[in-house]
Amino acid sequence: MTDINESRKKIDEIDNKLVELFKQRMSVAADVAEYKKKNNRQPMDESRERALLTRVSELAGEELSGYVRSLYAMILEISRAYQQNIINPHCEQVDSVEKALAETQKQFPQLASVACQGVEGAYSQIAATRFFRVPDISFYKNFEDVFNAVENGECRYGVLPIENSTAGSVKLTYDLMIKHDFYIVRSLRLKVDHNLMAKPGCKLEDIKEIISHEQAISQCEGFLKTLPGVKVTAVKNTAMAAKAVAESDRNDIAALSSRSCAELYGLSMLAKCVQDKGNNYTRFICFAKNLEVYPGADRTSVMLIINHRPGALYRVMSKFNALGINLLKIESVPIPDRDFEFMFYFDVEASVYSSEFRTLLSELEHDTEEFKYLGTYSEII
Repeated sequence: MTDINESRKKIDEIDNKLVELFKQRMSVAADVAEYKKKNNRQPMDESRERALLTRVSELAGEELSGYVRSLYAMILEISRAYQQNIINPHCEQVDSVEKALAETQKQFPQLASVACQGVEGAYSQIAATRFFRVPDISFYKNFEDVFNAVENGECRYGVLPIENSTAGSVKLTYDLMIKHDFYIVRSLRLKVDHNLMAKPGCKLEDIKEIISHEQAISQCEGFLKTLPGVKVTAVKNTAMAAKAVAESDRNDIAALSSRSCAELYGLSMLAKCVQDKGNNYTRFICFAKNLEVYPGADRTSVMLIINHRPGALYRVMSKFNALGINLLKIESVPIPDRDFEFMFYFDVEASVYSSEFRTLLSELEHDTEEFKYLGTYSEII
């Protein structure tokens, strides 16, 4: 049996040779990039890459064919990125980020006009008071009205939920993110507790209907199953639900809403913290019409449309790996009016000051069918 230390020594020697060969390969790749730059050609040559992958697979033999293809797919991605920086050293999006860094005030504002969906007591309002010390809040009927208020200049910022730890992504927000132009300037994880509330004097056994937002209903599914025969109705906002119960003539209707709404609308608690999970968090985004990048920003959101061909998504994913960038979230969103086509949403962890961040933006801008940069920001926990 071979001694493991001897085997490791051999591996180290082989790795030394591989690194030297890799350096030589990248040097030649740079020569190729210079040629492509002079002749106005793009870094990617699909026919050349297919032929190379086929050749190295055959050289490796049947047992190692798949491993070699994976290895060379990564090498090709790294080579393309290297060539991209030579062919297109400047990126409009990187320039705009650097301009925003220079022009954005160094401290996140404490006073601001903010658009929220719903009415007084909404979770979005609670989130807004976490983002800003003294927010001047205007309430709007629906999510799209919040986006419109920011785009039209009625409010400087908008606050909306984007995902929940129990119920998942807020689909409507993602749909509207495709449609509207905006930039995320900060995000927040807010602990959410849903409570069943009704008019004073009502008892749980009297309730025939419960109203709330669809996300809250989803987050309290287990509790609602213990109330057979009770109708459950979705409304646009949990605070709206509490207000509707308070203004209703009925004594058999209740709302799932926040504790603050019970106090605000004079309702009594029938059951407290009825969400399925105790660690129930909703993530909110604060967004603006103009790009604002504050010091310390280390989270970036982008949306991409990727060419519809085999391996296209893998090539994008491999960029994060090649650059050592942590992928925090990926979401596929159907594109309205385009059958079986998707926009991919990514959250990545990368300092706005890092070279990897700039390289990633440059590559995504040049190598995807459509690229939408949504901002680089910090998240409050």
